[in-house]
Amino acid sequence: MADLKEVHVPDIGGHDNVPVIEVLIKPGDRVEKDQSLITLESDKATMEVPAPFAGTVKEVKLKVGDEVSEGAVIAQVEADGADATASKAETPAAAPAPAPAPAPTPAPAAAPAAAPAPAADAAKSAAPAPAAAPSPRPPLDATIVMPGDAPYASPAVRAFARELGVDIAQIKGSGRSGRIQREDVSGYVKHALASGARPGNAPVAGGNGLSLLPWPKVDFSKFGEIEEKPLSRIQKISGANLARNWAMIPHVTQHEDADITELEAFRKKLGEENKELKITPLVFQMKAVVAALKEYPQFNASLDETGEKLILKKYFHVGIAVDTPDGLVVPVIRDVDKKGLLDLARELGEISKKARDKKLGPAEMSGGCFSISSLGGIGGTAFTPIVNAPEVAILGVSKAAMKPVWNGKEFAPRLMLPLSLSYDHRVIDGALAARFAVFVAKQLGDIRRLLL
Repeated sequence: MADLKEVHVPDIGGHDNVPVIEVLIKPGDRVEKDQSLITLESDKATMEVPAPFAGTVKEVKLKVGDEVSEGAVIAQVEADGADATASKAETPAAAPAPAPAPAPTPAPAAAPAAAPAPAADAAKSAAPAPAAAPSPRPPLDATIVMPGDAPYASPAVRAFARELGVDIAQIKGSGRSGRIQREDVSGYVKHALASGARPGNAPVAGGNGLSLLPWPKVDFSKFGEIEEKPLSRIQKISGANLARNWAMIPHVTQHEDADITELEAFRKKLGEENKELKITPLVFQMKAVVAALKEYPQFNASLDETGEKLILKKYFHVGIAVDTPDGLVVPVIRDVDKKGLLDLARELGEISKKARDKKLGPAEMSGGCFSISSLGGIGGTAFTPIVNAPEVAILGVSKAAMKPVWNGKEFAPRLMLPLSLSYDHRVIDGALAARFAVFVAKQLGDIRRLLL
């Protein structure tokens, strides 16, 4: 006999209130295991939630625009017999769907964040738990931590407002039940700057006391034919982050050339020996950067939110800017210091494909120590990449070109790779940045150094 089961939102990297942008199923649909059910889009990535088993959709519990967290019910699915048994074995905490519950009562305005808690806890208490399972937690009384008329916003949005020096209590939320979104904070700041005011009466030291002219309003259609095209969600989010980073981080860029003549010859030979892999110069650049981070640990650091403490990291996770149809995303390759060139080539190919296919999860977009933005496959001689906060530096890589280089006796043709190192001048001074860039160039110039 078929088993009616609930499908829940899995672990989404600790993120809460992630919007649903697509619902890919409807009642009566037949779904196979690993078939996508819904699409979520966090601040950093788009991800699809797959079906954990095959079956027939009986009821869809979500709609486009809903905001979900781990454990939220997506749908009720009548599972196939074999899949239902396997699903029970794999996820013992998941329970068959209980009797239909009454419609949820709208959350009070002062405590909207607590509304899902009783339903979630009720579902947990209805499940047959193992003997060692802990007892369910009591519902959270949000008035304890969010008394009175406190602004309704997630911790991430509150942190974003603090970074911009904005008093979040002055912002009117446009989300459901008046929830304050990142877009509300950005819009408030833009309006405040355009009117010549400081957002939230922020001190000038916070970087927000700019006296800017209003953004020009132009009817472009007067001059010729036009077409309006909305920005993608990734472009909107990236734009806000880049504007913040450029305004709040004192950028300086150090340029250096690396002689990669021997490296390129070795890379091509390695590619011929491993035809199943695409071995790009980027894997060598990642190893060279990690060697430099070990030599100059101040680059493998972040300022805390107060700007008064430097947090030095003992791990080496490198973010790689990937060009997708919707804009740039930066997945993170973890523990680069512990992986060989072939392993990195394989992982880089897999995560780049996931980025282009919108399959990246939030966990794959976080935890980076240092970023690399490579335009080598496109062109250019140098550029100024924007530091990806809370990191303190980023390496830009342009297209390599053959140049005549003096070797002490004559000019010889050498393949030179332009490097552009942007850094946070609050943490790193010019001399240290120059040493870092030269060190990276030496690592790439003699690949034997990568083995040290």
